[in-house]
Amino acid sequence: MSTLSNIKPLGDRVLVKPSEVKETKKGGIIIPDTVKEKPMEGSVVAAGPGKISDSGTRMAMDLKAGDKVLYGKYSGTEVKIDDVEYLIMNADDILAVIG
Repeated sequence: MSTLSNIKPLGDRVLVKPSEVKETKKGGIIIPDTVKEKPMEGSVVAAGPGKISDSGTRMAMDLKAGDKVLYGKYSGTEVKIDDVEYLIMNADDILAVIG
């Protein structure tokens, strides 16, 4: 059983798997990993149940597992699960759903 299936984000947080960085070489120059830009696109792997409002009711999440999303460049906290990099972030850090 995978550790990933045991992870459930709390509140309005989501677990996102960033898209793979496409390596481009221009003029034969190889760009090292340390200076490559982080991807700002990924797929939602898991979503929490939603935020609780001031009145005590749970507000439904707009995101669900499988959604392709765009997020801010420095959003989220990086976590490594089964040697795969993921981000845990608030739903507010998601800028848009693609498609």
